[in-house]
Amino acid sequence: MKISFWLLGIIFLCYLPSCLSFRMTPKEMNKEFNTPTETLRSYTYTLGEREMHYVATLDKGQSLAILFLHGSPGSWSAYKEYLKADSLEQKAQLLSADRPGFGYSGYGEAEPSLEKQAQLLAPILEAHAHQKIILVGHSLGGPLIVKMAMMYPEKIHGLVLLAGSVAPELEPKEKFRPFLAGKVIRRLIPGSFRASNEEILPLKGELEKMLPDWKNIQIPVWILHGEKDQLVPVGNMDFALERLENAPTYSIRLPEENHFIPWTAPQEVSKAIQNLMEEIGY
Repeated sequence: MKISFWLLGIIFLCYLPSCLSFRMTPKEMNKEFNTPTETLRSYTYTLGEREMHYVATLDKGQSLAILFLHGSPGSWSAYKEYLKADSLEQKAQLLSADRPGFGYSGYGEAEPSLEKQAQLLAPILEAHAHQKIILVGHSLGGPLIVKMAMMYPEKIHGLVLLAGSVAPELEPKEKFRPFLAGKVIRRLIPGSFRASNEEILPLKGELEKMLPDWKNIQIPVWILHGEKDQLVPVGNMDFALERLENAPTYSIRLPEENHFIPWTAPQEVSKAIQNLMEEIGY
């Protein structure tokens, strides 16, 4: 019965419009951002066989950059309202990337390894090496920014973890995911869901690999989590606070919020980012 339910759901997804790609077209981006008051530029680069994509506000000589990383599925445009925030842009250049498999970074072709995802995003850190860099990550973007801080400690100066799925023992046992990865079904579902499924399937093991390195993080970390989050339990916040034994940490539990706090609690998220900016001298 469960298989039948999910099969019907998959068939339904296959006939939904292209909005399930979760990506903004260049035309849509230009219409929304490239105005007299808003300017956003698109960048691509190639690493190995993977083409990667990110966007950035104008470089106005800011000595700070904030890189936003979306969850699963998603794309850079998940943070489009933050890229318009004067309160942030006045002090920082704002960047938002398509993670591997999403948006215009090899759409539909997942990269299950968090280490390899971090390596694919490292050229953005290099391009902004003249600036201090803060990383903001939501959901699966959460463990990725933690992994990047573990791998590139000299390049990253602070983290904002939004409903991050970081605790391996709290990863849900979703029995439908191997079914979605089958040769036939994976061809039928939208590319964003295919990539999402194929990076979530091995996530518990990826998180377990990170366990020994949490103690090495020494930069400030702000953690926000909704207590009504049914996708990534709030216990992930407690896990992170326990593991970040050598980092200054600040936690905000949001009693009435669910998993989607970047959009349902933007004021709290923006305030946390600004607090972190102040802490590192901005």
